Amino acid sequence: MQYTLSQIDSIADTFVKEVLPHSQKVLLFQGAMGAGKTTFIKALCRSLGVGDRVSSPTFSLVNEYQAHEGKVFHFDLYRIEEEQEALDFGIEEYWDLGAWCFVEWAERIPSLLPLHYTEVQLTVIDETTRSLTVVQHN
Repeated sequence: MQYTLSQIDSIADTFVKEVLPHSQKVLLFQGAMGAGKTTFIKALCRSLGVGDRVSSPTFSLVNEYQAHEGKVFHFDLYRIEEEQEALDFGIEEYWDLGAWCFVEWAERIPSLLPLHYTEVQLTVIDETTRSLTVVQHN
């Protein structure tokens, strides 16, 4: 599916209604720097009813939010240099909480990923347009 920034809230609403019910609780957001991973996650959080200001957890590694139907954890692993750093803050324990886990830069921890997850690939089409592809890993 393709969208522009002006359509992002509508696309996020559609994603929450049509994709999340069939997704794993752990979603990996893949894409080049600047592809809009954090921007899309912010829109998803709004659609899920998160009232707090959603920001990138680049330095904290994980932010926790309360949505209408439970917790949402947003991970940004860009600054992870070794998988041990993710183990040190207990990333594997989050997978078992039953909460939504939105993960950016998951390629930094390949051996720590759960067996089942949903991959959301964001691709830059042009300056204002993105493409979104979803792949289930069951």
